[in-house]
Amino acid sequence: MSAGYIIITNNPMVDEKFRETHDVVYKDVSYRELLEEAMEWIMQGHELLTHPLSGSVKPNETPYKSLLLRKKTGNRDVRSIELIERAIETCDKFEKRTFKYKPGVYKDFQLVDMTLIESGMSSADEWL
Repeated sequence: MSAGYIIITNNPMVDEKFRETHDVVYKDVSYRELLEEAMEWIMQGHELLTHPLSGSVKPNETPYKSLLLRKKTGNRDVRSIELIERAIETCDKFEKRTFKYKPGVYKDFQLVDMTLIESGMSSADEWL
């Protein structure tokens, strides 16, 4: 697994597609909990490569999120810390929602998230 990044996700579709070819950290957690997980990685020196609120999909509208983090850079990246902190704050502003959609809708949300992360991966693969 040679990519210079890690995929952190709570999306089972992303995990299934990329776990054999990329470094994937899959957590069966909420959107907000996934942001907290990413914060822990960032505090260890990894750098955020994709925006935690990308895709114009609000945190209260989808249960799934995938993020790319550049593998340890050695120092804490202030920009990454600020972005993830603001994303957590934004997530907290939205009304908490218990997701109870029909099964097909979950697959749609997973596909949207996977499409967004694949776009980020394509960019990262070109310049990392």
